[in-house]
Amino acid sequence: MSTIRTIIAGTGSYLPARVMTNDDLSKIVETTDEWIVERTGIHSRHIAADGELTSDLALAAARAAIADAGIDAQEIDTIILATTTPDYTFPATAVTVQAELGLHHGAAFDIQAVCSGFVYALTIADTFIRTGQSKTALVIGAETFSRLLDWTDRTTCVLFGDGAGAVVVKGAAGEGTNADRGVLTAHLHSDGRYKDKLYVDGGPSSTQSTGHVRMEGREVFRHAVVNIAEAITESLAATGLNADDIDWFVPHQANKRILDGTAKRIGLPPEKVVLTVAEQGNTSAASVPLAFDTAVKDGRIKKGDLVLLEAMGGGFTWGSLLLRF
Repeated sequence: MSTIRTIIAGTGSYLPARVMTNDDLSKIVETTDEWIVERTGIHSRHIAADGELTSDLALAAARAAIADAGIDAQEIDTIILATTTPDYTFPATAVTVQAELGLHHGAAFDIQAVCSGFVYALTIADTFIRTGQSKTALVIGAETFSRLLDWTDRTTCVLFGDGAGAVVVKGAAGEGTNADRGVLTAHLHSDGRYKDKLYVDGGPSSTQSTGHVRMEGREVFRHAVVNIAEAITESLAATGLNADDIDWFVPHQANKRILDGTAKRIGLPPEKVVLTVAEQGNTSAASVPLAFDTAVKDGRIKKGDLVLLEAMGGGFTWGSLLLRF
């Protein structure tokens, strides 16, 4: 049966020039390289320069994705930008990207699902394309997460970094089978009962300030491994596929221990897992597209490969998406 699939036509990413190592962190907070690596697998992360905005990171990643797709930016009719760190409370950071790309048509908006943001955004773009709302969409995950950190709290400031990743997606005819290129299935979830396990203690309505990240690490870890594994199982069940069919697993880069636990739980060998957490830390909504672009550019992910994406973030929000590249 003929159907419309949402294919990834191009990928791009951007990381700020400044690199902060664990040794650098040890000079401003009580920690060590050994302590951080043992608990997270993180060795370094990128930090946005003074005056470098989320929209700057997003625009650089977007331009790289557009160039990779080989399209004219004017073909884009939808921009969906996932971020927890917008330039301003409003307008949406996506409209800044839209203006900088010289686009004066279509829709541009932000979504907020924290670390799950890119999976949410790509799922929305897939729905828009399959229903005819959009023909060519730009989906971005971009964060200057360092701006939310309490640099005296070693349980959080060691985890996060800044960056952006983007994809251009387009509609294409498919046969309605698992052999089609494009998004095959997606499953999104949230459970607000756990919002106080990972949150920012500020906001326009509550404190009229930005606030800082607060986290109960053990609780997040416990829920992450279970919730992510269940969402992945959903995607496999929906398509009738199994873990052996997956060529590459591109997870949210939160913590290497979480990634190892998730892969083991669903039966994926370590060599199929794309890891960037060691050099980039947790870049929230940017981490999945950053890792995806890394694996595409270094030749691991090839046309026709079956790729599984997943993420979990504050809220809690979580989800999975299965696609054939």
